[in-house]
Amino acid sequence: MPVRDTPRLPTEARPHPVADCYVVAPASANYVAKLAAGIADNQALTQVSEALGTIGVPIVVFPRVNAAHVRHPAWDRHVAALRKADVELIHGPDVWPLHEPREEPADRQLPWTTIMHHVTARAARHPL
Repeated sequence: MPVRDTPRLPTEARPHPVADCYVVAPASANYVAKLAAGIADNQALTQVSEALGTIGVPIVVFPRVNAAHVRHPAWDRHVAALRKADVELIHGPDVWPLHEPREEPADRQLPWTTIMHHVTARAARHPL
């Protein structure tokens, strides 16, 4: 299925192709917190938030966070809520070592190979 990265415009025919996997990469700490809390105040959050309750539609999230985000007292609750919703979180020191704010190397690249590996594996486990 093609990647859908723009909304269907009102002038475009329905139905827009159904998503067979949602990928949020990179996700900010704010996005992760809102998704975990069920706050859907924009189209991107609304789409993924609604998919949390859809059986068989995998969701893969790569939180691009720093050490301060992870130390926040609510972070563990956000991660636990998303795991309970069967969201595949791509994180950890082997994927994205944490740095203090403003200390991240300027040339740091997102781990797209790892992200795509998880997306492919997750989608294979949940065929539509």
